[in-house]
Amino acid sequence: MAASSRAQVLQLYRALLRESQRFAAYGYRTYAIRRIRDAFRENKHIQDSEEIQRLLHKARTNLEIIHRQVIIGQLYSTQKLVIESPKNRDSVII
Repeated sequence: MAASSRAQVLQLYRALLRESQRFAAYGYRTYAIRRIRDAFRENKHIQDSEEIQRLLHKARTNLEIIHRQVIIGQLYSTQKLVIESPKNRDSVII
């Protein structure tokens, strides 16, 4: 893989992860991050430049989709799950 292609792939990977972190819903956020990592790991050994360009295009399209979904999710916010709530260290349960 050429250095410019590698830089493009890493830049796109970081952008996808950054945008996925913006999901308000815990389930969507963790699923998106897991799916992005799995997809990039699965395709890291591809050498064909045409295949790399096709996958880059697909990833850019997915980045746009994630961006739109994050915006929609922010419009319809919900309460945080117990998993997401910071623990209140001042309260003691007896």
